[in-house]
Amino acid sequence: MAFQKGPIEGVVITPFRKFVDERGWLSEIFRHDELPAWFRPEMTYVSVTNPGVLRGPHEHVDQADLFCFLGPGDFKLTLWDNRPESPTYSNRIEVAMGGNNPGSVLIPKGVVHGYRCISVECGVVINCPDRLFMGQGKAEPIDEIRHEDDPENPFVKDELTRRAHV
Repeated sequence: MAFQKGPIEGVVITPFRKFVDERGWLSEIFRHDELPAWFRPEMTYVSVTNPGVLRGPHEHVDQADLFCFLGPGDFKLTLWDNRPESPTYSNRIEVAMGGNNPGSVLIPKGVVHGYRCISVECGVVINCPDRLFMGQGKAEPIDEIRHEDDPENPFVKDELTRRAHV
């Protein structure tokens, strides 16, 4: 399968509006009144990614993610619309986010996603998914299709999966 650059239905990329003063800066990560009605976060977690490290590509069957790329490092994020019923099926988006371009990306279920830290410093990502990890009490299977475990997947040929020079 070949993916082409183009928009992906349901993906929302939002630059953070920074409120800066002598103490530093503040930005809202999300507001319910600015999110689509189909998305409501259930939990939040934070991760630190080391330079050059790739997370993904993977997708979720029932979960949507709201990734917030903060910095100090920068990331290359790639999204692939892998939903056959979507009007933007087989489209791909690439965006640089993080310290130099902080913001959030809302990723619907079924959209494959992966990101690599492309800077010399670690990057911080906050995720606000709309499902609990492993369900209530962590008693359910993980909702994840891990394409990174399959060397023949159509996403490994993408630039994202090649080792970045950092």
